[in-house]
Amino acid sequence: MDSIALALENDNQIISEYVSGNRDIAATAFVRKYQKFVYSVALRYIKDEDDAYDVSQDVFIKALNNIHKFRQQSSIKTWLYRITANTSKTHLRKKKIKSFFKFSDNEDFDLENLQISYETPSQKVEEQEFENNFLKILDKLPDKQRETFALRYFDNLSYEEISKMLGTSVGGLKANYYQAVKKLTNILKKEDIQ
Repeated sequence: MDSIALALENDNQIISEYVSGNRDIAATAFVRKYQKFVYSVALRYIKDEDDAYDVSQDVFIKALNNIHKFRQQSSIKTWLYRITANTSKTHLRKKKIKSFFKFSDNEDFDLENLQISYETPSQKVEEQEFENNFLKILDKLPDKQRETFALRYFDNLSYEEISKMLGTSVGGLKANYYQAVKKLTNILKKEDIQ
């Protein structure tokens, strides 16, 4: 099954395979292809690793349950971005309400398939420390600059793709990205983050 899932790289193949009944194979290929993207978007919204894993799982459940409705008017990545952003915002609203009423959420999810693997424990620690520091620095940026920078830098999306996702002109995105880089450079110089 894994070799077949690995062969499904094209989004149209994945959708076709899922709709035609090979759901396990298609779902595996879909999650493997987009897990890092979905998790990184969720983490930027939620700023908590465990909650981002939970949201990632919810996103894939929603996406797979609705993949037959995908009309290809945008890319799968754009579609997943919207689902992730909306699911993250809903999660934050629910968390805010629960914390107000002091409810606790004790549900555990098996998110083993969505975890990013590292080569050694020391590399994992270094990566996590740098990522945590960098995410704190990113938080200092205005929302649009932060999201534009993250989608361009971390997710390697073109300005055209980001424009469709965020509903902002390409020129505006370029300005946001330039301002974000300028501010991040100044912050990194001041804080001497390696």
